[in-house]
Amino acid sequence: MELALTFATAVLYSIAFYLLMSKHIIRMLLGVVILSNAVNLSIFINGRLTTIAPPLIPSDLSVPVDPISNPLPQALVLTAIVIAFSFFAFLLVLSYRAYQDLNTDDTDEMRVAEPKEEGLPPLGY
Repeated sequence: MELALTFATAVLYSIAFYLLMSKHIIRMLLGVVILSNAVNLSIFINGRLTTIAPPLIPSDLSVPVDPISNPLPQALVLTAIVIAFSFFAFLLVLSYRAYQDLNTDDTDEMRVAEPKEEGLPPLGY
C-alpha cells in the first residue's frame, strides 16, 4: 500500500511542478493546491501506514499495552490542510485583484515595470 501511495505522491509532485512553471496564474494556483496535497500525502506516508489501534490509552493504565498509531503525522496533516487552504484563499484573492487591474492572467503580459518597446532587461552587468 505504501508503494502505491509513494507513486501517487510522485505523480502529484510532477503535476504540481509542471503547473507551477506555467505562464498563467490560474494554472499556478492549481499547482500550489496539488503541491500542498502531495506534501500532506508525503507526511502521511512517512507516519507509516499500519492497521493498528488508535492512540487511546485506557484510564486504568499509564502506558498503552498494544501498539498504537502515531498521532503526530495526523496532527501535522490536519494543520497543513488548514494552512494550505488559507494560503490558497490568499493567493486566489491576490491573483483576482491582479487580473482586475491588468486584464490578463499571463505573466509575460503582467510586466508593467518594463516597457514593451524596450525589450527584455539585461541578463548580466
